[in-house]
Amino acid sequence: MTTNDPRHYDIIVSPVITEKATHASEHNQVIFRVAPHATKPQIKEAVEKLFDVKVKHVNTLIHKGKVRNFRGRRGVLSDVKKAVVTLEEGHRIDVTTGL
Repeated sequence: MTTNDPRHYDIIVSPVITEKATHASEHNQVIFRVAPHATKPQIKEAVEKLFDVKVKHVNTLIHKGKVRNFRGRRGVLSDVKKAVVTLEEGHRIDVTTGL
């Protein structure tokens, strides 16, 4: 696969930019929203190819969608899969600049 493989862009949906994610970046971790069908090896390969870094390991979690009321009607927020990517020492990703 090449660096510009469109499948990598389908796996990594967006970076998560929150206070907790900023704190994790101090420990060489980056948090991404990923596709629900993405596996840990696919996420690792996509991050390594897109950002040109070395990944130590990947942890994933699925945040279940909540039931909310929208203008008196009941709705359900979507489930979101996140990946916490730990990078090797000396590698960094600045998610604020984009690709």
